[in-house]
Amino acid sequence: MVASTADPALDGVARRAIRDVFPLYLPTVPFALVLGVAMTESAMPTNIAWSTNIVFAGAAQLAMVTLAGTATWLTLVMTAVVINLRHVMYSAAMAHHFRDQPRWFRWVGPFVLIDQLFALTARRSDLDPPLWRRYYLSAGLFLLVTWVIGVTVGIAVGSAIPTEWRLDIAPAVMFGGLVVLGLTTRPMALAALTGAAVCFAGLGIPNNGGVLLGATAGVIVGFLADKASDRTASDRSATDRYGGAA
Repeated sequence: MVASTADPALDGVARRAIRDVFPLYLPTVPFALVLGVAMTESAMPTNIAWSTNIVFAGAAQLAMVTLAGTATWLTLVMTAVVINLRHVMYSAAMAHHFRDQPRWFRWVGPFVLIDQLFALTARRSDLDPPLWRRYYLSAGLFLLVTWVIGVTVGIAVGSAIPTEWRLDIAPAVMFGGLVVLGLTTRPMALAALTGAAVCFAGLGIPNNGGVLLGATAGVIVGFLADKASDRTASDRSATDRYGGAA
């Protein structure tokens, strides 16, 4: 009899990752459907629009497929870059987790790094590197697979979805869903709340411009809040140090 080489700890952390990420996955469902519907109505051929899933960035995908036909390719690329600027902050915050990982993971891991995964894994310091890697990949792959399925369903049944459902609020709903875990960190909570508020306020802007404005506003507010938080922590540390020496 050949003994099983499976590690129960790794299997257990994978199940926990999917269980933990599920509440953050739910707000992405209407967003994925919206994107699928937008692909069928876009000037961009549907098969090419569907291939934007390789980017795995919902707000950027939605902006690209809705602007297709009315903007140049350079504008589409720049729009996607601006929307995804928040990932620069994510990368800096996650650097200490990736530092102790194998090279292949440092190349592959960032592909599935979206808002929900960042919110879930950035502060999981209770897991050692192999367990954290399994946790991160399990949650990330779950989000990726379910996202592609949701977009595909949106393409298939988009014409049957009543317009009065107002699925155009889905991006704002998704930003709001991030607050579930974002409230544990002030900068991320402010970024998510700002993104959701601006998305709602910009529902009437053509070509889903509210998504672009919401993402940009969220990045700016999150960056400023993070800087303010770091400055406050530094000042408090200095006060404690000099106060203790008095």
